[in-house]
Amino acid sequence: MPPLEHAPPTARSEFFGACAWLALGVAIVIGSWTMDRLEQQNINPYTAPGLLPGLLGLAMIVLGGALAHRSWRRGALREAAPPLTLDRRDERRRIWVVMALCVGYGAVLIGHGLPFWLASTIYVTASILIVRRLSRDPEQRRLSAKAAVQAIVIGVAASLITQWVFQDLFLVRLP
Repeated sequence: MPPLEHAPPTARSEFFGACAWLALGVAIVIGSWTMDRLEQQNINPYTAPGLLPGLLGLAMIVLGGALAHRSWRRGALREAAPPLTLDRRDERRRIWVVMALCVGYGAVLIGHGLPFWLASTIYVTASILIVRRLSRDPEQRRLSAKAAVQAIVIGVAASLITQWVFQDLFLVRLP
């Protein structure tokens, strides 16, 4: 298998990546601001569930803004889009597939009757198997029974640990 070409990112790609980080940061800040503050349980405001996500969202906004500014100064919108090679096309396809998996998890699996642990198990397991199937390595693309069992074990463990951490340690109600 030939090695991947690792060209440095262009100012144009950095600018669009920065815009994505800015949008995600804004969405996280809005989500954390509207999150239940547990005031009815007399919770200290500094331990409210939305505080850490809000701070992380603000950090994303600041760093995304810095990246956008730097790429803008480097001429992000003046340079032409690079040619679409086979590697770049595969990379974009994998990105879109992962984004579709994330949207499917948030819009279809969560909050529609399935318990959180089951929805998360399905998502993690399916994500592992699908991303393996999209690999450039032919050995990774072959889905064996062992790979399926590993994906299921990781999916179950990740979802149960996530549920335990958020519900029992952070006292965040999960859908």
